[in-house]
Amino acid sequence: MNSDILKELFERYPALLKCESEIIGAYDIFENCFLSGGKLLCCGNGGSAADCDHFVGELMKGFLKKRPLSAEEKAAFGDDFAADNLQKGLPAVSLCAHSALMTAFENDAVPSLVFAQQVYAYAKKEDALLCLSTSGFSQNVVYAAKAAKAAGIKTVSVTGEKESPLSELSTVCIRLPESETFKIQELTLPVYHCLAAMLESRFFKI
Repeated sequence: MNSDILKELFERYPALLKCESEIIGAYDIFENCFLSGGKLLCCGNGGSAADCDHFVGELMKGFLKKRPLSAEEKAAFGDDFAADNLQKGLPAVSLCAHSALMTAFENDAVPSLVFAQQVYAYAKKEDALLCLSTSGFSQNVVYAAKAAKAAGIKTVSVTGEKESPLSELSTVCIRLPESETFKIQELTLPVYHCLAAMLESRFFKI
């Protein structure tokens, strides 16, 4: 873990210092997930759905680094243009982005289980789940955490400061020190940017 990146987070956002142990715990879960060959599943609603898409984007391509393919990987690829321009990524999936699946399941089955259905279908023992919910009470996100528990994978959640069903279900819950939705969202972004930067530093040395 890159402690300089974490230190910078707390210098810029001192209010987050009270979440230090939880942020480190979240990092450890994600690091172990990727070291084990697993993938990160992410879910949330509204602004939290957008944050899921955003975080996945930072993991799947270069964030602060270019992440070029190695010479061996380029040789195996065999196409100079693609090999020279592709980037290494950390496997992550935003469960909010599958519009056809989501609307079909919401129409044909039970809307509150739309994320749980995906978690249970995707989950392997090496995987992890990230749940974003400012309230911690979003029913479809809570059910996703229940599905993760049933599948035997760890859950990291980011919520507001109050205890919630999601905080109780999560392996680690980062309870941000705010209670208003937009203020919680304002602190969510620097947290996942910090996590993305630390993970990139860990897995991509170039």
